[in-house]
Amino acid sequence: MDVQPKVAATAFLIADAARAAMLMALADGRALPAGELAYAAGVTAQTASSHLAKLLDGGLLSVEKEGRHRYYRLADAQVAALLENLATIAARTPVRRKPHGREARTLRVARCCYDHLAGQVGVAITQQLMERGFLAAGSDKRFEVTPTGTQFFGDLGIDVATLRPGKHGIARQCLDWTERQHHLAGPLGAKFMSTLCDNGWLMRSPSSRAVQVTPRGWAQLYETLGVRMSVVDEA
Repeated sequence: MDVQPKVAATAFLIADAARAAMLMALADGRALPAGELAYAAGVTAQTASSHLAKLLDGGLLSVEKEGRHRYYRLADAQVAALLENLATIAARTPVRRKPHGREARTLRVARCCYDHLAGQVGVAITQQLMERGFLAAGSDKRFEVTPTGTQFFGDLGIDVATLRPGKHGIARQCLDWTERQHHLAGPLGAKFMSTLCDNGWLMRSPSSRAVQVTPRGWAQLYETLGVRMSVVDEA
């Protein structure tokens, strides 16, 4: 099967600045109405409607109806991974940038990458999981969970054996677009972040992709993985 036309069509959809902004606004896994996506892209409601229709037709978005309202989300985690990888590639090109604002610095520290933890904290945690022998780099962008890793996640309340594997198994290496290093993704990454939130270690922002590490979270991250607050670089 010739996939070149599909690749070209997908690239065309993402290449538009307004559509790219809408897609990135959905990269934390939330579903948003057209009005919020129009605001994120800096376009009118009519223009946003046209862009959203194209993204739906192209298979990059899905839509859910709730009463009179329509909520849009990324079609799946593969679309989120594509956006993260494209952001990594684009960031290699030197450009003139304004000084990072407070929101940009916050997102670099810790943020949602679709359904898992990214940013400086996500990378630091993943590095410690590998250094302590809980995860091992595998082929095809996989992380292999070791027997000691199974025990570690089990102590947190995560039964690794019950996780449903995705395309890259239960644990995937996701290249962090700000840190240029891998963080933990896949079903295990999603369950890990939700568990840390449930345990009060992390707190998600209700209005953005930002994630905050709580005081309890910093204490527990240091106790269990040796991750200190000093991993955060506000520069």
